[in-house]
Amino acid sequence: MLIPLKKEVELVNHIIYDELCLGIIKDESRETYIEIIKSLKEKGAERVILSCTEIGLLLQQKDSPLPVFDTTYIHANAAAVAATLTELKS
Repeated sequence: MLIPLKKEVELVNHIIYDELCLGIIKDESRETYIEIIKSLKEKGAERVILSCTEIGLLLQQKDSPLPVFDTTYIHANAAAVAATLTELKS
């Protein structure tokens, strides 16, 4: 598992809390995320986990040079499947 450098983490947090949480979506912030992902790819990363619910508002698979796992989508999909299975059992 690789994590961004400290200065990159600070940028990620700034974008999440000072932009995305406020509904602000900027192309330059998307480019910042893409550059961080490229940097991690150069270090050997093979995939990206979007572990904050807001990141999916900014970055999608089409934007990333690596496969993206959006935990918001994964959890929502699992909840929908579970609800469907529960309903079918009723």
